[in-house]
Amino acid sequence: MQYLGEFISLFVAFSWTVAALSCEIGSKHMGVVVLNVWRMGLALFFSCCISAWLMGDFLPVHAGSGAWMWLLLSGVVGYFFGDWCLFNAYLVIGSRYGQLFMTLAPMFAAFSAWALLGQTLSGSALLAMLVTLSGIAVSVFGRGGKNHVLSLQLPLRGVLFGIGAGLGQGLGLVLSKIGLDAYTADLMASGFSGNADYISFSANSIRCMAGLVCFTAWLGVRHGMPAFRQSLHDRAGLLAMVVAVFSGPVIGVACSLMAVQYVEAGIASTLMAISPILILLPSYWLFKQKITLQSIVGAVVSVVGVSLFFLL
Repeated sequence: MQYLGEFISLFVAFSWTVAALSCEIGSKHMGVVVLNVWRMGLALFFSCCISAWLMGDFLPVHAGSGAWMWLLLSGVVGYFFGDWCLFNAYLVIGSRYGQLFMTLAPMFAAFSAWALLGQTLSGSALLAMLVTLSGIAVSVFGRGGKNHVLSLQLPLRGVLFGIGAGLGQGLGLVLSKIGLDAYTADLMASGFSGNADYISFSANSIRCMAGLVCFTAWLGVRHGMPAFRQSLHDRAGLLAMVVAVFSGPVIGVACSLMAVQYVEAGIASTLMAISPILILLPSYWLFKQKITLQSIVGAVVSVVGVSLFFLL
């Protein structure tokens, strides 16, 4: 079917938009940590089930110590730190702006790959960073006060959470690549006879383990067990959490892997990155967040910046 890859990529962008909105709703009901304990637990279970279905192993039994170390570290950075920042950003500045700041992830990934893998920072990558930052600046800065001085239009705390979310996602991605490469080598050395094309699902289960352990420990430190027990009776919160799990770690990840099988990775990545634009209308309907020309231009420019990472 012509344009199948493009349609799947657009569906992924829609799926991640649904995930962002449902995470904001779930966080308001349950709290960030409780929601993520549920989310990581279910994501771990489904990742293991998908791995068993596609690869024949419920658990990543072929991963060596090096692969486990890097993938666990990736889970701590990406799922624990990154998602903790992202979900707090949803509470402070809303999922619309939270998704906007996620366009920083490719920039942080490029810097991380330069620092950890020795990859070069090309001129096109620097241009993409500049365009992405310009789009975010258009969205979050405005003229106010008596002198109409350029000032931040969002709470600084929310902006810092958004930057942290982009950092966690970008750095976590590079750590995942290191872990995946090690896992792939372990798999080949073990004489694995199954289908290794879906190794990312098995690797993701290790990342989910790290996220689940960290969020559960954080829940214990914060004496959050009463809130966790109370969440069992929060039907709206549980529904939002289930939608977040399926639209994000389950369907979103699976379809993103499928998309790159039918279309070039650059095109797929660009189409998947349009969530900051898709989320504008739903955030207005659900949360009454005003849509301004400034917010539209900022989101479009940021998405263009992301596309330059993959298309130049």
